[in-house]
Amino acid sequence: MTEIPILIGENWLHPEVEQTGPVHNPATGEVIARVPLCGAAEVDQAVAVALQAFAAWGSTPPPKRARVLFRYRELLEVHFEELSRLIATENGKTLDEARGDLRRGVEVVEFACGIAHLAKGENLPRLAEEVDGMTMREPLGVCAGITPFNFPAMVPMWMYPLAIACGNSFVLKPSEKVPLTANRLAELFLEAGLPPGVLNVVHGGREVVDALCIHPGVRAISFVGSSPVARHVYTTACAHGKRVQSAGGAKNVLVVLPDADPEPTVRAIMGSAFGCAGQRCMAGSLLMGVGKAADPLREQLLAAMDKLPLGGPLSDPRTGMGPVIDGKARDRHFAAIVEAPGVGLEVARDGRQGLPEKGFFVGPTLLDRADDQHRVFKEELFGPVLAMLRPSSLDEALACFNQLPFGNAATLFTESGTAARQFSLQVKCGMVGINLGVPAPMALFAFSGWDQSFYGDLHVQGTEGVMFYTRQKTVLSRWAGGFRHFF
Repeated sequence: MTEIPILIGENWLHPEVEQTGPVHNPATGEVIARVPLCGAAEVDQAVAVALQAFAAWGSTPPPKRARVLFRYRELLEVHFEELSRLIATENGKTLDEARGDLRRGVEVVEFACGIAHLAKGENLPRLAEEVDGMTMREPLGVCAGITPFNFPAMVPMWMYPLAIACGNSFVLKPSEKVPLTANRLAELFLEAGLPPGVLNVVHGGREVVDALCIHPGVRAISFVGSSPVARHVYTTACAHGKRVQSAGGAKNVLVVLPDADPEPTVRAIMGSAFGCAGQRCMAGSLLMGVGKAADPLREQLLAAMDKLPLGGPLSDPRTGMGPVIDGKARDRHFAAIVEAPGVGLEVARDGRQGLPEKGFFVGPTLLDRADDQHRVFKEELFGPVLAMLRPSSLDEALACFNQLPFGNAATLFTESGTAARQFSLQVKCGMVGINLGVPAPMALFAFSGWDQSFYGDLHVQGTEGVMFYTRQKTVLSRWAGGFRHFF
């Protein structure tokens, strides 16, 4: 049984804690490791070391920081398959999905390698008579990241590479359900030459989260998780004077018009709803077949669902969908399927049937005849359960989706430019797709959820991420004689 350590400075430590938690292989149900459930004492250690490391790292020239990130990027490529298999083992997603998880994270590292350009300020000579103006961006200090189980590589890498590139030090609290990938990513960063203490890793649950949110040495908090916890992190950390970006949950819609091309549309819906077993904040969980599109869409989708093979991500190369993360998640989805007929939903495909004997599996599920009063419309289930609605028009579909408290993502499938333009302008969410199932921005753009899908002002990734992890200083200078000294 592997005992998971924490990283404090350059030391991998096994803290004396009262409790540990199990780390499962979701495909088998086997416990493969134990993770320490740390508390405020370990957070204090990590922040103290991070503060000490920041003094030197924050004054390191950006091109020198970038060289460490370039070396890190190369090590990630060298160990790409090893890391992908580690992700698949502790998370359960297919190997291809694990590779995608890691690739999206590596892209953030590649973006962060440009920090010498990204962190440049502005300059305006002769702002006023004999006055020159300039701005510069400076690091904040110690930043912290609190990440979920569903993307063991990508979501932590949304945060710490860019924060560190900006000159900050960092304390990472990964999900206690997937600690192995985070530790290995940190090992490789140290191997790339990152000074000790610039990146620290502390494992645990709510006690660690709250300790980071209130710690006086932490200047900024980045969080990804459910909306209730995102709200808690935002309000708690803001109340203690911290800068916060806190991404929450979602109910993303897939709207299909009658003119949509059937084959690529169904393929995109399958990937959106059931990719990563539906365990992602960009998963399409509400399907709207508009008017005449509904019945043929349902039949085509059911045929595709029947052909989707379930299995262990490393044991069967044909696996199209892996398990959910643990037994509690499986049982929550089973309960939603059981209650569906009693609340007027039709179970068009039951994900409790035809499952592997071992592991935490839920098959692809379709609950038809939903409306805006059903729980499956209002609440994030976070799994492979797709609810189908049947609006009569695009206007009705937009009105239905726009009443949701979430504002994460929406996609329209159509051949009509007019409909696509209307949808893009009128849908109330931060990320919009036209004829693609997962409109997730890559590292160059911000991951821009709205409303209860995000609490804060500056999102992860892109130039918003650089702005979040730095603060601006404006310098005005007056020199007698203006530029006469220079000419």
